[in-house]
Amino acid sequence: MKKKHNYVKKSPWVIDYDVGGCNGCNLEVLATLTPRYDVERFGVVYKSSPKNADVLIVQGCLNKKAVKRLKKIYSQMAEKKVVMAVGSCAITGGPFAEAYNFAGPVDKHIPVSVYVPGCPPRPEAIIDGLLKALRMVKEE
Repeated sequence: MKKKHNYVKKSPWVIDYDVGGCNGCNLEVLATLTPRYDVERFGVVYKSSPKNADVLIVQGCLNKKAVKRLKKIYSQMAEKKVVMAVGSCAITGGPFAEAYNFAGPVDKHIPVSVYVPGCPPRPEAIIDGLLKALRMVKEE
């Protein structure tokens, strides 16, 4: 019997969603995807559609209007999905925690597997979080 290949293990597809805030984390996530840090060496492929994504990177301060979109993106992802909350804003609200439109941390609305703290976190920390996420995808 021929063994089936699990392509998710070899090239997980990543999508990111910036839910608001100062865009510092968004810049660091985008820097992580550049040739300087080269996450493609781990098989990571950035995609723009959630329908085929395995890893969802959420960064920024989750505001009330973005909650519905975040849940929709999450529901459209493939079954073996991992969510990364990147930055203080996504994890706790950071400096925006007392804002009138803050909807709470990301894990209040969707399950989060990996937390990458920092304001903003360095690309090396985001890569470390991605590697933890990839291990989770491989284990499932």
